Amino acid sequence: MIVIDWAWVASIADKVARSTAASWPIVEKDDVKQEILLHAYERRPLIEENYTEEFLWKFSRTAAKQYASKVRDARDVEDDRYYYTPPEARAILETFVYTDSELSASLGKKDDLLKCRITDNVVSARMDATNAINKLPKATREVLMRRYVYGLPPADDSERRAANRAVDALARQMNRDIRSR
Repeated sequence: MIVIDWAWVASIADKVARSTAASWPIVEKDDVKQEILLHAYERRPLIEENYTEEFLWKFSRTAAKQYASKVRDARDVEDDRYYYTPPEARAILETFVYTDSELSASLGKKDDLLKCRITDNVVSARMDATNAINKLPKATREVLMRRYVYGLPPADDSERRAANRAVDALARQMNRDIRSR
């Protein structure tokens, strides 16, 4: 059985935390370090199996990035700016089959007393989605286009889950973009 040198793990975590805090201004170095060490402690068997310096660096970077991303996403939900949800991102993707002129011609046409179906907000959301989709990895873009723009049904359960994850990624990217303006 391998005995983990927690001082060594802490020194790596400290260096990774410093780097992460420098590139993610939303997090503090000490909070990141604590999260890395907690993550490591909870996954001791994994560390014991792969107790190398290279693995510890990768492990620490992954834990730090996940923590920083979680903090950023929580801030995005709680600030006063508009927050796109995955169902809204999915609905916007489905409007990509229409040109801008076709969409503008249908403004107010499908309204009823309870809901405005197509509003001018769709135009700004389409612009946000267009910018965000171009920043996603190619495979994610292809899944989004195939499933929600072209309307092709998923071949199996894993493809359906991949499409759902892709919509989540699109909504996150749209929210990041509107907060970086």
